[in-house]
Order: sequence, then C-alpha cells, then structure tokens
Amino acid sequence: MAVCSDGTVYPNINKTKKIKKLKQRKRRLQRSISRKYEMSKKKGEGYSKTRNIIKGERKLLEIHHRLANIRQNYRHQITSAIIGRKPSSIVLEDLNVRGMMSNRHLSKAVQEQGFYEFRRQIEYKAQWFGITVIIADRYYPSSKTCIACGHVKTKLRLSERIYHCEKCGNEIDRDLQAAINLKRYAS
Repeated sequence: MAVCSDGTVYPNINKTKKIKKLKQRKRRLQRSISRKYEMSKKKGEGYSKTRNIIKGERKLLEIHHRLANIRQNYRHQITSAIIGRKPSSIVLEDLNVRGMMSNRHLSKAVQEQGFYEFRRQIEYKAQWFGITVIIADRYYPSSKTCIACGHVKTKLRLSERIYHCEKCGNEIDRDLQAAINLKRYAS
C-alpha cells in the first residue's frame, strides 16, 4: 500500500488471509445466486426473484460491506500512522490511475487499493496537524532514478522489484528507492 522513506512498509491488505477468504466466499455466493436465477427462469417470461435469491443477495451485500469496511479501516490506520509520525512534509506521487485501470491485469488490484481515498485522507489529516502535502509531478521518475549516483534508467518493467543501477551497481528495493527520491523531491 505505502512505503516510507525510512523503510517502513505498509503492506497490501488485499493479500491477507482474511480478505482472500471473504473474496472467495463472495465469488461462491455470486455463482450460487446466478444458478438460482437460471433455475427460477420461466419460459418466455424471464427471471423471477425467489426468497432464496433475496436471502443470497442480502448475504452478498453484507460481504461487500464487510470488505469495504475492512479496507476503509486499514486506510485510516495507515494514514493516521503516517501523520502520527509528525513529518514536516509528506510527498505523494500523482499516479495515473486511469491508465492503470486500463490494464486488465492490474485494474482489479488498483481499484481495491483506493488510491484517491488514501490521498484524500492524507491531505485532510495533514491539514489538521499543519503538515504540508506535496504532490510530485506525474512524470517524475522516482522509481527510475538511482539514489546513489542519480542515473535515470530509461526502461524499468513493473516486474523488476529490485532496482539495479547500470552505472554504479547499486541494488535497492524499487519502492524504497522511489520513497527516498520523493523525500529529496520535497527539498
């Protein structure tokens, strides 16, 4: 979810056992409801909603709300933890979420993260405590710039999680490097 410049990592909650189990229950319930709709279909008329379908949809809605509440609570905990460290300023990347959503392999994961909500919470909580929030330019190469020598790597695939500098041989986690570069962006 987030990486701070001091190395603190806030992991993705969607990869936890609890969330995976809820998502699996949701998928099974959706398939069950779909089968019930197909079985209740009358010839030439369409679908009829039975009591079991209504009960299933109510359970599905509860699971949707539970997942949304868990994610929202986690975002609040992370943003409060970041603000609670009392930094002088916070630098966030201006991400191209629309572009990430167009990638069919990433879109579901990007949607579940709620990047805009994370940014919104950081901004209003920082305003309460008088912390400045700086939004880095969308095209600032935070992941591609080496923190040791300043060399900018032209091609960096998303699958490359460890950054290897061609000039100085520096090796560092890609997200941590981006966080350090964003910290330097502020000054």
